[in-house]
Amino acid sequence: MRAVVVKTFGGPEVIEIAEVEIPQPGRGEIRIRTQAVSVHPADAAVRSGAVAHHLPERPQHQLGWDVAGTVDALGEGVDGFRTGDAVIGLSHWFASHNGTHADYAVLPASAVGPAPAGTSVTAAATLPLNGLTALQALELTGLTEGQTLLVSGGAGALGGFAVQLAVGRGLKVIAIAGAADREFITGLGARWVERGEDAVAAVRELAPEGGVDAAVDTALLGTSLLAAVRADGAFVSVRPDTVPDSERGIRVAVIDVRPDGAQLAELAALTEAGLLTPRVDSEYPLAEAAKAHARLAESGTRGGIVLTTT
Repeated sequence: MRAVVVKTFGGPEVIEIAEVEIPQPGRGEIRIRTQAVSVHPADAAVRSGAVAHHLPERPQHQLGWDVAGTVDALGEGVDGFRTGDAVIGLSHWFASHNGTHADYAVLPASAVGPAPAGTSVTAAATLPLNGLTALQALELTGLTEGQTLLVSGGAGALGGFAVQLAVGRGLKVIAIAGAADREFITGLGARWVERGEDAVAAVRELAPEGGVDAAVDTALLGTSLLAAVRADGAFVSVRPDTVPDSERGIRVAVIDVRPDGAQLAELAALTEAGLLTPRVDSEYPLAEAAKAHARLAESGTRGGIVLTTT
């Protein structure tokens, strides 16, 4: 089968399409015939060598976190799935080094859920990593209905999911985004604040009683965003190297996304109900994975960048 790999680190040009063996599902695992996968900054970090010091010594690294496709084979002991089912799944790449950017992917059944009916396979492929990260980040904030959440990067692929999920849970949402994204943010039911050096002050004006109850920092603003959070509030980062030091009793955490089939089913149900809208920025055939990585490096992407296998 074809797989997207890197044998050396560098720019998008180091991406190769290699022929590798089709993986076999073990006990409790599912093999998925891939139809679409998303390309993420985490993939670019592996490709570029930015996280090389965390990687095992291997001749090549196969990339990929998300997968959308159909069940191709079931390992022993798998219940609840049948061959041909449309599914989505997540591989925690940094934990397993099990890349999904290939014609087939094998995942634990617990990391797989139903694909949302009535949604294109390319849109479905944008759900697993960003959808689960957004959902689990909201859980980390501990907020309840009526409280105020700040989302930086609210128009991005991850931030857009965080805004939608938070609004759906009855939170008051303030989202920082560019001027061109104002209509998108307000259309989701959130209040918009223009990104820039005055963003935190603008947020404080919208949340005058000491600041917002919590922030989810998808734009990696770090310490500068902490001033927008009230004392004893919560701050959730999506990358360890951008976690600020706690101050004023603010609880600081970083999300380490976990594959969760039940939560994937929840995201699929919200999508089917029209309460969560996946967005596709662009799509490329698997053979043009290098072009997808080049697109990822550009500014202004909105939604997922997707590779298709057919």
